[in-house]
Amino acid sequence: MGDAEQRPFRVRFGWGGEDLAVLAPVSDTVVIVDVLRFTTAVSVAATRGAQVLPFRWHDATAAARFAARHGAVLAGRRADPSTPWSLSPTDLAAIPAGTRLVLPSPNGATLSAVAADFGATLIAGCLRNAATVGTLLAGEVAAGRAVAVIAAGERWPDPSGRAHAGPLRPAVEDLLGAGAIIARAVDAGALPRAQISPEARTAAAAFRAAEPDLHDDLRASVSGRELLDLGWDDDVAAAAQLDADAVVPVLHGGAFTALRPRVG
Repeated sequence: MGDAEQRPFRVRFGWGGEDLAVLAPVSDTVVIVDVLRFTTAVSVAATRGAQVLPFRWHDATAAARFAARHGAVLAGRRADPSTPWSLSPTDLAAIPAGTRLVLPSPNGATLSAVAADFGATLIAGCLRNAATVGTLLAGEVAAGRAVAVIAAGERWPDPSGRAHAGPLRPAVEDLLGAGAIIARAVDAGALPRAQISPEARTAAAAFRAAEPDLHDDLRASVSGRELLDLGWDDDVAAAAQLDADAVVPVLHGGAFTALRPRVG
């Protein structure tokens, strides 16, 4: 794979499952970024003290069996009367500490399940926890380790019309979320340019340019407008809250659990 691995650099950036498959095997830490809404939901839930088990986007019966095997509750669709929990970070702001939640999604959760097999430390990153995750990554780089930040993106329908099954559709909100984490890592560690791949530098530059207008840009994005059409502007607003969560959700034992920064 050669140069596609970005081996000369300690901080790497890529898109979706394609780049995850290239970068994860040669990186010590992998950050999955799915701003609207999986990793934002994980960050909010982890801040509350809940654990989130990612589940690949399959049928509800398989997900229910998975939840039962792991002593967890299964998230449903927003406004589903059978459960108060869903991919909505707004709803998850009330989740009780200690809850174990199975959270399926077609992009972030699916990539997390795939990434778990590569053996790298796996983190759920977003705009809300960019500073805390970035600070941790700066420490990893200072210790001589390599990190990869993966923007999940979306998927076009496949030729038969199946949703989420076709080729990658890059999503601006994930570019900005990944760029925020990289920018915060650069700032926290005063990382030299030579340690950051051109791909990662470009993502950070995109975030710095958009930072004054994050909420507006998320609302105007394709994914943001899809949520607005559903009446879920509150989820977009929650996702745009830069550095609101002081936790790093790390996958441990199959569940994202908050790793809180040391004090003092």
